[in-house]
Amino acid sequence: MSDYKPEIIETKWQDFWAERESYQATEDPTRPKYYLLEMFPYPSGRIHMGHVRNYCIGDVIARYKHMNGFNVLHPMGWDAFGMPAENAARQHGLDPAKWTQQNIDYMRKQLKRMGYSYDWQREVSTCDPKYYRWEQLIFIKMFERGLVYKKKSPVNWCPTCQTVLANEQVEADCCWRCEDRVTKRNLDQWFFKITDYAEELLKDCDQLSGWPERVITMQQNWIGKSVGVEFEFPLTDGDGSIPVFTTRIDTVHGATFMTLAPEHPLVPELIEAAPNKAEIEAFIERIGQEDTISRTAEEREKEGYFSGRYAINPLTKEKIPIWIANFVLLAYGTGAIMAVPTHDQRDFEFARKYGLPLRLVIQPQADQPQAEQSQTEQLTEAAMTKAYEGEGVLVNSGQFNGLSNLAAQEKIADYMESICIGKRKVNYRLRDWGISRQRYWGAPIPIIYCDDCGCLPEAEENLPIALPPNLKLPEDGRSPLPGCALFVNTTCHKCGGPATRETDTLDTFVESSWYYVRYTSPTYDQGPFEAGAVKYWLPVDQYVGGVEHAVLHLLYARFFTKVLRDLGFVELDEPFTNLLTQGMVIKDGAKMSKSKGNVVDPEPLINKYGADTARIFSLFAAPPERDLEWNDEGV
Repeated sequence: MSDYKPEIIETKWQDFWAERESYQATEDPTRPKYYLLEMFPYPSGRIHMGHVRNYCIGDVIARYKHMNGFNVLHPMGWDAFGMPAENAARQHGLDPAKWTQQNIDYMRKQLKRMGYSYDWQREVSTCDPKYYRWEQLIFIKMFERGLVYKKKSPVNWCPTCQTVLANEQVEADCCWRCEDRVTKRNLDQWFFKITDYAEELLKDCDQLSGWPERVITMQQNWIGKSVGVEFEFPLTDGDGSIPVFTTRIDTVHGATFMTLAPEHPLVPELIEAAPNKAEIEAFIERIGQEDTISRTAEEREKEGYFSGRYAINPLTKEKIPIWIANFVLLAYGTGAIMAVPTHDQRDFEFARKYGLPLRLVIQPQADQPQAEQSQTEQLTEAAMTKAYEGEGVLVNSGQFNGLSNLAAQEKIADYMESICIGKRKVNYRLRDWGISRQRYWGAPIPIIYCDDCGCLPEAEENLPIALPPNLKLPEDGRSPLPGCALFVNTTCHKCGGPATRETDTLDTFVESSWYYVRYTSPTYDQGPFEAGAVKYWLPVDQYVGGVEHAVLHLLYARFFTKVLRDLGFVELDEPFTNLLTQGMVIKDGAKMSKSKGNVVDPEPLINKYGADTARIFSLFAAPPERDLEWNDEGV
């Protein structure tokens, strides 16, 4: 062992591979192709053992396929935009572009020292205008297809990062980056219409046979398909009504009151004449600052206020009170619920607390016919200590009495559609993807505003719309773009008059949603992709990355693939044939990350034992799918 000198052996062979271009990939129809890809890193400055494990797993697969005669594409690049770079540059008094490039140069050197089999001639960096030029073109094509829109919307706002977050970037009501509490704001925002693809994204989960079952389940749950009936409760005084979506139309005759989310747009109008309006507004403001997890927790005390207004149950024709409740969320359904306290536990607890009426509409069925049951075996409203949420037969339901509640769902839906007071509808938990970010270090959104022509996409020949360099970053975290006249002021390409640019930048998950396609032809300058290369290499045969991206990057990449298909750029439905979600590297009880300050730098290991030792240990210490608890002694 005294003769083992890794710095000599490893450098010799790494130089040999570089000189021979051993891992440079070109299209070769005579050989079977294999596209191996690991999720590309954010250039934070240095790689850590979490990176090493991810890339070692991928490199083992790539080398194995090389040795079995496959034509292997194994690229690497940089997810280079985003808040951390901007914040770090602000702290160090540097331009984010310079800070990012320094980090890329250092991390590239580290990865080459690890001896990975990357085709470095295909390297991409998402902050390069040559890259995001094509992202801006894709945005314009999506805009023209009606897949992009702008509206004022309640959005997730991270006060620490000073930017909006998509729903998928809020974890347990905290920012996925800084982990600080997220609040709500009403802002004009740009959105991608990912909901247009909700059904296809759900249906095509059946194609993902090479994906871990838990990732598929997470995506299915996030998309959250529910089938039910949408109908309206007319207001008793004046015009207007409140739309409701329910998956339990069989219980509609038991709806004795309504509950609305505090954020529901009708609430200000409903409480306008309430004698305790100020008290209700204080309640709404307080609940609006709370996270959805705590608001909807089973053990959370149910709170609410009577709005002072009433609506009509369209089937019973009864006048029922409209309440505002803390456990109702605007993001689910229509933000309004028909409250059936006898058959929904949350409604039951709320009704008991505020003395609201109960009406039983489902009786459980015993083994013997119902007619033979004694009266004492029947449920009664007065004796109920909790909601009955099981199956049974309908009672107190007019013409539908005696039907099983399952059969009644279809019968009542048929009846409501026949008299035009309701319609069957499919709802999804998935919401459109908010892509506006109030940051500097991101791809500019290619939109201009003209007093005469309105809001319109930039002319394609003007792309890329590049970020102005070397702007002074305000210390309070705001973007400097709105104050940069050279960037903001432009000319309308339609009428020639003065115009202004959009100063929001794109969510960085947009860049990572299509980078795997750009790797097939990274230097092509006639469009986003070269058709022959795309057809040869795609889809990715094996993707390697963290399960934490199950409803972030992976869902967005699937959406983007389908959009690129419909725009005529690719011919596939799904981007990744097989997915390996490696376990995390854990140190001090937490995932290894620079933000947590618990990273292990591989360089001391490499300098002492060599890259091969660091690689083998990261593979030996735990199976790929399991977490690895870091132990310095294990090396």
